[in-house]
Amino acid sequence: MKIAIHHNPACGTSRNVLQIIRDAGYEPDVIDYLDTGWTRPQLLALFAAADLTPRTALRTSKSPAEELGLLDESVSDEEILAQMLVHPVLVNRPIVACKNGVRLCRPSEDVLDLLETWPKGPWAKEDGGLVIDADGKRV
Repeated sequence: MKIAIHHNPACGTSRNVLQIIRDAGYEPDVIDYLDTGWTRPQLLALFAAADLTPRTALRTSKSPAEELGLLDESVSDEEILAQMLVHPVLVNRPIVACKNGVRLCRPSEDVLDLLETWPKGPWAKEDGGLVIDADGKRV
């Protein structure tokens, strides 16, 4: 199965999702969106497929969202989207796309909903939080 992950290597959640995918036996296309940036059609397609809006996909912490005034409810989705094109870090991550759907994988275990096979358990995140138990069941 072909999988793409819009990844930020500095983000623990994004690293966990990438590792879950790899440990499940997949080698995804890793898109470092901070380097490549976004296009308007790309973001609109990802958001539509994941049932997100620019506001629900907005990264509000560890991003310039507050400084840019984007947290105010009066700011339109169009303005948020425009700023996401200028500041790629404003898009929450990681976003995973495959034939089973597109999803913002926060928390990281949400990626399991997209995978046909899972990593062998037990499987824990970087912080030690168990995701899959020894019997292969989601925790």
